[in-house]
Amino acid sequence: MSVNVTPLHDRVLIKRIEEKESIKGGIIIPDTAKEKPQEGEVIAAGAGKIEKGERIPLDVKVGDRVLFGKYSGTEIKVEDEDYLILREDEILAKLSGAAKAAGGKK
Repeated sequence: MSVNVTPLHDRVLIKRIEEKESIKGGIIIPDTAKEKPQEGEVIAAGAGKIEKGERIPLDVKVGDRVLFGKYSGTEIKVEDEDYLILREDEILAKLSGAAKAAGGKK
């Protein structure tokens, strides 16, 4: 997937990973009542922030799955797709392979 957006400095571009819709007890929850997922995939990343004249690289890279705060970042729309731009320090955790598999099963 190629996006024509390049985040600057310590910012990352994230695409939210939508949860699989499951119906429990026959109740269907409308999209407007669902909470936005707090898990996403890094689509693009900046080069890192500059401190004391040195560039500090980011801890996340393209393709990483991450958790972020509910109200973090700025939502943008590019080519009819919704993305989130946020600073690296707003990322709460990076998910490993085991967590990705466990997160997909609900």
